[in-house]
Amino acid sequence: MRLKLLTLAVALATISLPSHGEDLLDAYRQARANDPVLAQADAQNLATREGVPQALGLLLPQIAANYGFNQISGGAAAAATDTGNLNVGHQRQRTLNGQVSQVVFDWSKIANLQAARSTAQAGDQTYQSAEQDLYVRVADAYFTILTDEDALLFAKASEDAFKKQYDQADAQYKAGIAAITGSFQAKAAYEAAKAQTITAQNTLSDAREALTQITSKPAGDLKKLRDDLPLDPPSPNDPNAWVQDALKYSPTVLSQQYTLEAAQHDIMVARAGHLPTINATASRGETTSWFENVGSSGYPGNGRWGNTIGVTLSVPIFSGGVTQSRVRQSIDQRDAAQDALESQRRLVTRTTLNFYRSVLADIEEVQSGKAAVDSGQKALDATRAGFNVGTETIIDVLNAIQTLTSAENTYSQARHQLVLDKLNLKFSVGTVEYKDLEAANALLQ
Repeated sequence: MRLKLLTLAVALATISLPSHGEDLLDAYRQARANDPVLAQADAQNLATREGVPQALGLLLPQIAANYGFNQISGGAAAAATDTGNLNVGHQRQRTLNGQVSQVVFDWSKIANLQAARSTAQAGDQTYQSAEQDLYVRVADAYFTILTDEDALLFAKASEDAFKKQYDQADAQYKAGIAAITGSFQAKAAYEAAKAQTITAQNTLSDAREALTQITSKPAGDLKKLRDDLPLDPPSPNDPNAWVQDALKYSPTVLSQQYTLEAAQHDIMVARAGHLPTINATASRGETTSWFENVGSSGYPGNGRWGNTIGVTLSVPIFSGGVTQSRVRQSIDQRDAAQDALESQRRLVTRTTLNFYRSVLADIEEVQSGKAAVDSGQKALDATRAGFNVGTETIIDVLNAIQTLTSAENTYSQARHQLVLDKLNLKFSVGTVEYKDLEAANALLQ
């Protein structure tokens, strides 16, 4: 159950729990529509996917049309008439041409298309990782607010408790039944508690801004985590099974695998620089010429349309070592992609194991935290009773209050962190889905 710090803490908790409030799914829906990080990932993925039609377009027919107009003046025009008459003036030509070309064989363009497809698949996986990351970021911001709200609640209750203790110690001093030392000690603890309340308030305000940063909407009253939090271990209860799934399904690992595939295709693109290319072309055009004299102008004659069909074979012989350099560069980039993939696999393995262990540790911390709060409350009650009859000192009471406050904070953090770490575990594997957020939302009230 949600355990009390003091009677005042219970009252504050009752006030701060709205009957209707924003829940985790509300926050996610707002984030889905407004989060700039996800929007940026989407735009980047769309831009990356455009590489496929661009690479494919280079293998499809290319159609072009040309229109030209030339003027030949002076001696050049006279030479064109074979008369040598310098009074010819100038000659004009008009050219109209249409051409269709088609790649018959160009291995570099074929390999480039394969590389573009692999790069697009890597981009898809990167975007999928960004989608899953949004689940975790929203949940983390949401439960951080709940944790900080509890911290502020406990800080205010602790401040009130220290104030009550200070008033009691000061009254005893003024009545002559206690030394002034106890009053000073209680006042110091009270002032420190006031500073902690201010810090807790600032921390909560920043946490709310963190959620607003994702959703673009000011965070309202949030639903709290219910008392009967399930303490089930991860299923399957086998860390190696989680690691195997992570290496198989993690979008970050899959993205690196596709990036490696693209790098391997890039090697073929570079090596294709040694291979011949074959292109087929077909064109139809007309060229019309006429002369213009000094005193009169000629009229364009009827041009003749002509068709040209051909195949061009290009064989590279020597390029100054550029092709060999590009091959070496592509191989080095492939090796770097292999290392990046291995690094990502190791990181995913470590992250998965860490969150698996964290879930188990969180369960124990929740259980021990609840017991610590129970014991802390009983210890405070007993210490206060002892102080009233003279068997306990003011320092004992102040320490008991601090111990209970610390236990309450630890218990609150453990409860919220347990829910988060379960989501983080699935995110590290790459299998977190909307239904997992729904399951976490079902724990709210």
